[in-house]
Amino acid sequence: MSKLAFVKAAAAALPLIAFCAPVASAQDASMSFFITSVGSGNGGNLGGLEGADAHCGKLAEAAGVQGKTWKAYLSTQEEGKRGVSARDRIGSGPWYNAKGVLIAKDLDELHLNPNIVKSTALDEAGKTVNGRGDKPNRHDILTGSMMDGTAYFPNVKEDRTCSNWTSSGEGSASVGHHDRHGGGNVSWNSAHNSRGCSQEALTKTGGAGLFMCFAAN
Repeated sequence: MSKLAFVKAAAAALPLIAFCAPVASAQDASMSFFITSVGSGNGGNLGGLEGADAHCGKLAEAAGVQGKTWKAYLSTQEEGKRGVSARDRIGSGPWYNAKGVLIAKDLDELHLNPNIVKSTALDEAGKTVNGRGDKPNRHDILTGSMMDGTAYFPNVKEDRTCSNWTSSGEGSASVGHHDRHGGGNVSWNSAHNSRGCSQEALTKTGGAGLFMCFAAN
């Protein structure tokens, strides 16, 4: 084949090559983040981390999302050592909400400048979660975490995790505000502590025992 014929043949094949090249699929931006539409119904007792993870998976599957490993964004506390950190449980990103909107590309962006506000922090069905000014207000989201997503240090003796997510009575939990409102308490993951761990106490604080779920794979 002459050089000219080769060039012509290569040029003719370009559309086919471009067509066969890998492209980003819709699955790349499928849901990998959501706020639970409902909590456990038992306040801060989520059945521990395993129970919370299972709740995430159940809601995601009911919403039609299959084949993902779901982790609740929750930390724990331990005696004499640091507990499990929420940020260490949820993979490396990126994460998208139910409408395909990017929440954060990685852990750094998630904890420094995430796209988490009322209009993006949706539940698994793509619905808006009530925030400040709505009735009832449900913007208190359980996290048990500090602002960088880590567990509290052992010297923090107060309960910040509802006894590692097994208490529906005594104790307290650190919560964030998914709508980024609440006076000075605008952190999405560490705004203040709840007044208790019962369903009633969480409701009075401005929540419903909801928490965030991330696809770790």
